[in-house]
Amino acid sequence: MPLFDRKDKSRYNTFTRRALVMTGAMGGVLAVLGGRFYQLQIMKGDEYRIDAENNRISQRFVFPPRGRIIDRFGVELATNRRNYRVVIVAEQASEGVEAALDAVSKIIEIDPLRREKILHDISQNKRFAQVPIAENLTWEEFARINQHLPYLPGVQPDVGETRAYPFGDEMSHLLGYVAQASQKDQENDPDPLLAQPGFRVGKRGIERQFDGQMRGDAGRSRVEVNAYGRVIRELANIPGKPGQDVWLTIDCQLQRYAEERLAGESAACVVMDASNGDVLALVSTPGYDPNHFNVGISNAVWQDLLHNDHKPLMNKVLSGAYPPGSTFKTAMVIAAMENGLGDLQCNCTGSMTLGNHEFHCWAWKKGGHGGVDIHRALAVSCDIFFYEVARRLGIDKIEAVARGLGLGAPTGIEMPGEVNGCMPSAAWKLARYGVPWQQGDSLSAGIGQGYVLTTPIQLAQMVARIASGKALTPRLVHQVGNVVQPRVIPADLPFSPEAMEAVRKGMQAVCEPGGTANAWRITEPGMEMAGKTGTAQVRVITKAERQSGVKTDAQLPFNLRDNGLFVGFAPVENPRYACACIVEHNAAPHPQVAATRDILRFAQQRDPVKMPVAYPIRAAQNRTDGEGT
Repeated sequence: MPLFDRKDKSRYNTFTRRALVMTGAMGGVLAVLGGRFYQLQIMKGDEYRIDAENNRISQRFVFPPRGRIIDRFGVELATNRRNYRVVIVAEQASEGVEAALDAVSKIIEIDPLRREKILHDISQNKRFAQVPIAENLTWEEFARINQHLPYLPGVQPDVGETRAYPFGDEMSHLLGYVAQASQKDQENDPDPLLAQPGFRVGKRGIERQFDGQMRGDAGRSRVEVNAYGRVIRELANIPGKPGQDVWLTIDCQLQRYAEERLAGESAACVVMDASNGDVLALVSTPGYDPNHFNVGISNAVWQDLLHNDHKPLMNKVLSGAYPPGSTFKTAMVIAAMENGLGDLQCNCTGSMTLGNHEFHCWAWKKGGHGGVDIHRALAVSCDIFFYEVARRLGIDKIEAVARGLGLGAPTGIEMPGEVNGCMPSAAWKLARYGVPWQQGDSLSAGIGQGYVLTTPIQLAQMVARIASGKALTPRLVHQVGNVVQPRVIPADLPFSPEAMEAVRKGMQAVCEPGGTANAWRITEPGMEMAGKTGTAQVRVITKAERQSGVKTDAQLPFNLRDNGLFVGFAPVENPRYACACIVEHNAAPHPQVAATRDILRFAQQRDPVKMPVAYPIRAAQNRTDGEGT
């Protein structure tokens, strides 16, 4: 009898085949795994080892300290201060995030909108990440948090650094502010710092103009993290390179005085050193507190700024384009002298007729000024005289003189946002409107109305050029880091000495008995000022108003009242300070003249151009620009 019957033998063969198949499959799997193991460990071992190390080690930016903004005497106008803040780590809040926020809100105020943002930020981050609860706390608030810290699980105090503006709104338009970089900022600037949460860039003023220099270079921090990204320890810390300081020509005390003098007005004022073009004060009122933009401005404050009819967000010095009114008559005197009209005499009866249109002398001057020459016409601001000059000269000769004084074009001051203004010509009107220039247009331009538009910085440049006889341009920044900014040596103005003397004498007469600014003259001996008043209409005066002889400006809505302007220099004998001032919609009782008088007097009493400056580089070889020592 056989050991195995046929049925058992068939079963044995089937088992053997299955074993072979399984062995082969397992061998194949092991071969694939071995090959893959060889590829990972041997062929690409170095590559994956680097990747693993990169996963374990995280590189992080360290924000560099931002450069300061400093005035000519070393006063810090924009600086950095400690930022006392409180953060929360969700995974450490044992009683829950809501309970932790409730506890903190009993110590410091957390408004509902802020609370909502905190919860949103927590939901968007990992639970071990630090999320700010409050920043820029006072020392008292920070101390209270630290005192109650044992009872605030998940809450941590932290000390960082933030931008600070010690003088608040007094320097706002000059300095600008910093804020978090927008998407547009990041698209225009490849610096990876801009994409980092919490990093701030300059948005306006000097902060924006010199943002690249003040920003500095980022440092690096190397930290070890686990698989979830939680920091285990710091391996290395390379500090960033601080940004460069920016030294301005501004005199902080003069700036603050001018701001104080124009408080409550919608106004602009510029004070220049008439010997070299240094800007000593640049004021636009009202301002705003730049600290609000740094720490996060509330909606209520933002809406108030947006809807304020005094336009606190607008830098009127650079971006405000206004008819210069009678201050333009200074340019008209030079134009008359340069074109043979220095001996012109007129009889002002209060009006003159051109075609079928009547042009009046002042809005409220009934009866006229009588006989006037070029000197008296400037002193009493006779419109009829300058209408006649404009009629005889034509706009193109007027434009040539105005541009020689710096009107109708940007001054090139080192700040963003400067507009051109407008100094029209016959060709300009034809190109702009497709119609020819008319004689009536020339008459309006002759008294600084019509198409003529100037900025306060242009008017300051104009009066500085008249005072000095040089083609001065305003300069606001003396030094960035260790680099003194170049100064252009001004050429002489292309006008005759006789023309310059005529306009200076006429401006002096404005501030003497019989002149339009006599009531506001500087009486201290040796400090006398010369200047020119101006009133710019922003509406058409009706015939009934003119016949009544009663000025109704005070009864009109704010935006329909005349603008008041004044340009002046002091002292008369040896001009050192030039000033231009405009007060929007408040031409009477001439607050701009009184303010300019006080500002010029303060400047002379303080005399910042003769005081020792604190610029870090003051070697003799750099003293070719006429600065005081």
